Amino acid sequence: MDKNCFQNKVIIITGASSGIGLASARLFGSYGAKVVMAARHLDKLEAEVPSVSPNPDNVLCVKTDVSKEEDCKALIEKTVERFGRIDILVNNAGISMRAMFKDLDLSVIKSLMDVNFWGTVYCTKFALPYLLQSKGSVVGVISIAGYSALPARTGYSSSKYAIRGFLDTLRIEHLKDGLNVLVFAPGYTASNVRNAALTADGSAQGETPLDEGKLMSAEECAELLAKALAKRKSEVILTALGKLTVLAHRLFPRLMVLLIVSVTGKKKKSSSAEKKTARSNSRRAATLT
Repeated sequence: MDKNCFQNKVIIITGASSGIGLASARLFGSYGAKVVMAARHLDKLEAEVPSVSPNPDNVLCVKTDVSKEEDCKALIEKTVERFGRIDILVNNAGISMRAMFKDLDLSVIKSLMDVNFWGTVYCTKFALPYLLQSKGSVVGVISIAGYSALPARTGYSSSKYAIRGFLDTLRIEHLKDGLNVLVFAPGYTASNVRNAALTADGSAQGETPLDEGKLMSAEECAELLAKALAKRKSEVILTALGKLTVLAHRLFPRLMVLLIVSVTGKKKKSSSAEKKTARSNSRRAATLT
C-alpha cells in the first residue's frame, strides 16, 4: 500500500475517542493526513492529539453527538472552514445492545438507530457535496450483524443492515461521479463497545462477555481499513469467521439460524452455570467468615 496516498488528505472520523476510530486517527495521522476527530467528549479527543500527529495544526477536534443533525452539520462546516475540503468520511461512531426484544424498552432501539444509522445519514448528507468535489470516499463501519441476524441484537442488527442498504444505494446513485463508497465490516474487534452496550432498560452492560485479548486489535482493523481505502474497495468483511458467516448466511440461511440458536443457547447455559457457581462460592465464603 502506498501510504503517500493519504498525505494531506482531509479525513473525518466519527467515534474517534476510542477503539477503531482512535486507531484510525493515529494511523492516518502518521501517514500525513489532516485528521478531524469527532466524538461526544471533547476532552478525550484533545488528550489524544499528540498521539495522532506531531503537528497539532493537522488535527481538528470537534465535539459531536452524531444522533443530532445540527452537530453533524457543524462538524462538516468546521472541517471545511479549517481545511477547505473533505476527502474521506469514516462513519465509525456506534453503540451496541444486548437484550431480547420481548424485554426491551423501545427507547433502546431508537437510541441505536439515532446513533448508528441516522448519524451515518446526517454526516454523509452534509459531507457529500465536498466528497463529490474531491472524488473522495465515504465509509460505513458496520458489523457481521449487518449481514447475519443475532439474537438479543434486534436494534444493533437493524441499524447495521440499514447502514449497508443506505450506502449500497448511495454507491449506485453516484456510480459515475467518482465517489467511492465502502462498507467495512470488522469481525469481533477489541474495543469498549461491548462494555458500553445497552441492556433492556437502556443502562450500560458494564462488562464484556468476550475475552478481548483474543480479538482482532483496533490497530490491525485500522490498517485493513486504510488498505481498503487506498484500493477504493466497495466492501470489506474481516476475519475468516466473518467471511464464512456471511457466505453461509447467503447460501444456507435456515441452517445458519439453527446454528446461531444452538451456539447462543449453549453460551446462555454456560453463563448461567458460571453465575450460579459464583453465587455459591460467595455464600460459602460468607459462611466461612
